[in-house]
Amino acid sequence: MAVTTKIEMQDICVEFPGVKALQDVNFSFESGHVTALVGANGAGKSTLMKVLSGVYNHYTGQIYLDGKPVEIRNPNQAKDFGFETVYQEVDTALVSTLTVAENIMMDYLARGLGHKQLVDNKYMRAEAKKVLDEIGVEIPLNMIVEQLSMAQKQMVLIARAVLRNCKFLILDEPTAPLSNAETEKLFNIVRGLRDKGVGVIFISHRLNELFEICETMTVLRDGRITEANVKLDENISIKNIVEMMLGRAFDEKLDRSGRVIGENALEARGLTEKTGLVKDINMYVRKGEIVGISGLVGAGKTELCKTIYGAYGRFDGELLIDGKPVNFKNPQQAVKAGIALIPEERRKEGIIVGETVATNMSMATLSKYTGFLSIVNTAKELESVKRLIEAVRVKTPSPKQRIENLSGGNQQKITIGKWLDSDAEVYIFDEPTKGIDVGAKQDVYKLIVELARQGKAIIYSSSEQSEILQLTDRVYIMYGGKIQKEFNTDDVTEEKLLLYSTGGKENE
Repeated sequence: MAVTTKIEMQDICVEFPGVKALQDVNFSFESGHVTALVGANGAGKSTLMKVLSGVYNHYTGQIYLDGKPVEIRNPNQAKDFGFETVYQEVDTALVSTLTVAENIMMDYLARGLGHKQLVDNKYMRAEAKKVLDEIGVEIPLNMIVEQLSMAQKQMVLIARAVLRNCKFLILDEPTAPLSNAETEKLFNIVRGLRDKGVGVIFISHRLNELFEICETMTVLRDGRITEANVKLDENISIKNIVEMMLGRAFDEKLDRSGRVIGENALEARGLTEKTGLVKDINMYVRKGEIVGISGLVGAGKTELCKTIYGAYGRFDGELLIDGKPVNFKNPQQAVKAGIALIPEERRKEGIIVGETVATNMSMATLSKYTGFLSIVNTAKELESVKRLIEAVRVKTPSPKQRIENLSGGNQQKITIGKWLDSDAEVYIFDEPTKGIDVGAKQDVYKLIVELARQGKAIIYSSSEQSEILQLTDRVYIMYGGKIQKEFNTDDVTEEKLLLYSTGGKENE
């Protein structure tokens, strides 16, 4: 039987300019268990875990390991104490130009060579294959990471963490890019690690998952622990958890009234991406209408969004904007034609994480603030940014705050808000609520409905069937890069969405 290890955090505080991210947090857990850490965006979950993983070294308070005080001031110290973290932003933790084996064996390349100058590629591939086999994942070892799907990238990170024989594994939104089958595979891996004595801290906004994989739950709100070690059993519901997170009653109802459905804003006829990522797409979206694109991970939803946006260059078939044919060779042409994309990977493609809120909010409309010699009128820019911050309800102490210090929900609001002063008439949302809490989701939904009330055409791509049913007027279901079926949303159920998403038909 594995020896139990206990970690205790006492009076932990973390501050950023203008923000108290954590205030007197007391948190403890033991190896051999799976515990959930939940809270609204900005509650301090990721900040607390980054203290444990050595990313934030400016914390105050004390950390104890089996009753002995320890200092965790850098990632190497955290690893030496047995802490491993799989972050939500997978691309920031991978080297995109290296192979799967090299990324899994990153510690070997960075710390394990000693005085050697030559890499033992045979050993590296063998060890990488061993850990992939252990977690039941098949990915070619020599494949370059930038060619992987989001789900595959997540599995590479999990494999890397498992390889290090960690005592505590922190999973920050690990299932966000995964399909149901991949999620169940991950849960089996987590259960196996738990049974081997590893302590797992599970952060997820998919609250139904907590009951499947976690034994207890701790709630953070506004940088403080409000509920500790709550047992997840039949006496607690998802609604209870949401109200603990928000500190108030929660109403899931969404008012979509006040919209007028107009003429076609966008229409695709036989639209095909030249390499076959999406094929023979026939669809339309009208002004004031919210049209869903439903399907499982890998169905081609993101590829369809990017094809329309010109991200893959010119396409085959026809695309009409307000009845006029277009064929974009790049996103710049799509933007000029009135198309805005809120991408799935917001930190990689939607925002510049090292810049300020103001810079990100104005980047899509910077020409409106420039004059002679392209000099930016900063006063005019700041006035507009402040209005947009208020419009999308971003929580930030200042427009000059670096966006990397904000929660995922606030980052997503900025990704949307930067387009509000543009001339966009068609908004494409690709998995816009991935990794954000229920409160922030409702804010995003309301923003989308308000855009539709203004006569904007909305394409809403999501693998969450409940979102499609709650938000959209019509839905196209994708499978294998093609549209399988179209429904009026009122005429479809989650079961039908899932049936067609897996390539099935009703008469089968």
